Amino acid sequence: MKSRSLSGNVGIGTFMVGFICIIVGFSTASWLTSDPRIVNAKMDQLGLWRHCFRSLPNPAEADAPRRFFVGCRWVYDPFTTGYSEIRGYLLPPFMVTTQFFFTLCFLSFLISLGLIVLYSTCWDQEHKNYINLITAIGSLLLFGSICGCIAVIVFALFGNTDGWMPGHSNNFFGYSFIISVIGSIIGLIASALFFIEANIQKEKRKDFKESQTKFSLEARA
Repeated sequence: MKSRSLSGNVGIGTFMVGFICIIVGFSTASWLTSDPRIVNAKMDQLGLWRHCFRSLPNPAEADAPRRFFVGCRWVYDPFTTGYSEIRGYLLPPFMVTTQFFFTLCFLSFLISLGLIVLYSTCWDQEHKNYINLITAIGSLLLFGSICGCIAVIVFALFGNTDGWMPGHSNNFFGYSFIISVIGSIIGLIASALFFIEANIQKEKRKDFKESQTKFSLEARA
């Protein structure tokens, strides 16, 4: 029996494209970006874990700000004076929700990568858990992609609303967000391809066993 069908080969390629998109979205700081033509914008760009400001006044000192945050920092930066005080502002509930679900998405894709390496290089169709492995890959990708879709939907609904980042009318969703959307959708496609592959391999195994049984009966006759 041929170890992989077309759906399995395409599923691997599709997964790799989606995985690269998820890595880029997870690690880059361009989920929300300020219009570069606005010279007095307070925010530059922000991602899940990193924020870049041009001159963000301390939200706790709205009336007469004495401290301004400039430059790019990790959102959990423990070294910048006053940064921990505005963490609640930087991470409202919707942002924490986005981080949580996209982290689940990233981890699911990462685990799927290990299983796909096992599927494509180590195990063959003779292994007793071969079909279970393919089904597990499809299930993990489905779970991760759904988590990714939840994350980008939540951010799309609340990420550029009035009352959070300044100058929201001049802000727009950046390439990190767009790539994250693409990666989540591609993950759903890859998941479907692996479920199809699992079904194909199941039918191949069934046909092979039936042919072996038929051959054995004919040999005895």
